[in-house]
Amino acid sequence: MRITEISTHVVGTPWRNLTYVRVHTDEGLTGVGETRMLGRTDALLGYLREAEVNHLRGSDPFAVEDLVRRMKYGDYGRAGEIVMSGIACVEMACWDIKGKALGVPVWQLLGGRVTDRVPAYANGWYTTERTPEAYHKAAQEVMARGYRALKIDPFGTGHHELDHERTRYAVSLIEAVRDAIGPDAELMLEMHGRFSPATAVRLARELAPFRPAWLEEPVPPENLKALKKVADKVDLPVATGERIHDRIEFRELFETQAADIIQPDLGHIGGILEARKLAATAETHYVLVAPHNVGGSVLTAASLQLAACTPNFKVLEHFNDFADAEITKVVRGAPQVDPGTGCFTVSQAPGLGVEFDADAAAEFPQTQARFDLWAEGWEQRRPR
Repeated sequence: MRITEISTHVVGTPWRNLTYVRVHTDEGLTGVGETRMLGRTDALLGYLREAEVNHLRGSDPFAVEDLVRRMKYGDYGRAGEIVMSGIACVEMACWDIKGKALGVPVWQLLGGRVTDRVPAYANGWYTTERTPEAYHKAAQEVMARGYRALKIDPFGTGHHELDHERTRYAVSLIEAVRDAIGPDAELMLEMHGRFSPATAVRLARELAPFRPAWLEEPVPPENLKALKKVADKVDLPVATGERIHDRIEFRELFETQAADIIQPDLGHIGGILEARKLAATAETHYVLVAPHNVGGSVLTAASLQLAACTPNFKVLEHFNDFADAEITKVVRGAPQVDPGTGCFTVSQAPGLGVEFDADAAAEFPQTQARFDLWAEGWEQRRPR
């Protein structure tokens, strides 16, 4: 079996573009992969056009290791977000092809299943007015859908510091959310790399009474010593990793013991097997895995393949019950959260267990998507 060509499809929303890559073969099997880019979709498509000629046509889709190695190193440039995201889309699609050809789910090819249920947490749910009352109601609606966990960034446009007035308001939002979800649900606290270490530590202490399940990206991701400074001073698990695009770059994070939970994005870190290798390294450091997952249903399906075979997997993020829910129709067999358990059920279907619908995708053309975390009202995900 050989790759004959790839096709790309961009599904647009006002705040994000989702890129789907279909890998076609000479035996008629087709696989699909996905990533979400912010402000770089055209650059990704340009890279994929070149990669198709330089690396993909004529390649064996079963030889995933070789293909990833050639795409990553064969152009003699350091692979960053765009290249690793392109690799991820192709890599997922190759696993999809391989699973379909052999009649087994991808998790079966990666060592077999260790769980049949994967806990989910909701994101993208707080697109309402930014008040305690509105957040209380929205959080109750999340729980009514069966979720046992949710995540929130309550800090507005906070950057470096957060003054007393804005701190009190952020605390009031979290107090409302905790009241809405009850004492047993997990509440993940997102900081989006906003703060200095001192501010992050102060805010963590202010919010500790509401028992956050983790403190996510308290400081910008470039300085791991700053992250360790926070980790050493707070009594909460620290999570990070969505903006690290190469598993090799996690080495220093593990060495510093600065994080308890890593959050690789399968759509940015080179795909399923790269993430599985990273998870295995994390396991040796007693670190849990909770992938960043702000894409659509193919990326969710790929993340679930990883979850099924990963002993140190914690929970999977899910946007599409609350943000752009209509785009789920571009994928047949889209994973759904079971309202009775708050979990995804691991698919038994071959490959990724989903099928991309190009005709449905055409209803959502590419947009000039804009998502600015420093702009007022960013949490509503309705760019002006």
